[in-house]
Amino acid sequence: MSNPVFPRTMVGGISLPRLLIGTNWFLGWSHTSLAKDKFIREFQTRERITNIICTFMEYGIDAVLGPMNEHLDLAIRDAEQRTGKHIIRIYTPGFDLTPGVQAGPNGGSAEAVFDQCAAYKAEFCLPHQAVVDALVDRRAGVIRDWDIYARMIRERNMIPGLSTHMPESIVYADKQNADVETYIQLYNAAGFLLQVETDWVMQIIRKAKKPVMTIKPLAAGRILPPVGLAFVWSTIRDCDMVTIGTTTPDEARECVEISLDLLDKRIPDIELQKTRSKKSLE
Repeated sequence: MSNPVFPRTMVGGISLPRLLIGTNWFLGWSHTSLAKDKFIREFQTRERITNIICTFMEYGIDAVLGPMNEHLDLAIRDAEQRTGKHIIRIYTPGFDLTPGVQAGPNGGSAEAVFDQCAAYKAEFCLPHQAVVDALVDRRAGVIRDWDIYARMIRERNMIPGLSTHMPESIVYADKQNADVETYIQLYNAAGFLLQVETDWVMQIIRKAKKPVMTIKPLAAGRILPPVGLAFVWSTIRDCDMVTIGTTTPDEARECVEISLDLLDKRIPDIELQKTRSKKSLE
């Protein structure tokens, strides 16, 4: 029996699954400790990442969100080869904002980075929040120079969007009718890394003119999957998406199954973890 196909939405004319494959638990950004980062990087071989992506693909979840990275790209290509299906790349590159920089600490010039992003066959290019949030002018209420970068992204046949940790970015982009097709925004029940209260971010997402790709739904492992996923799925729109990072195929399958239950208004029926202290509850 085949697995159910995950619901989809349209972004910039492209069909995307509403659950996106995150990459922090592939590449070593745990938001916990350097030791945990080191463990992830040593554990996540190319083959293990491929296995996780293929597990998501069993449910029609065929979009990866993350930075340009050769290790990741090779795993994506392996997953495409194994499944015989294309995987949509949503890349979040950083670059140096100083004009004329050819090789800087953040990857070099925007032109060079966008060229590389296109070479990695990205459908979507959403400059990372380290770039976008540096362009936010709270005094003027605008994202400065965005039209320049969006045009450069379009010229390379990629779809522009922006990644942000600042809720103002979405508000300002909408007000100035910025050329974006989607946003990446932090969103979780714990308020982890959010710059304002969660209910404020909830309303900003709800009022956004374009679909929103939410990230950190489990607050980097600080919230249990049924709890964190129940919150985000019940408070975003049908056009919005959730990005989830996992360490193993079993974690991937569990998060997908929990999400499918929640979207169908069912309490997730998952096998609970067993410990000696819970023996009396059985």
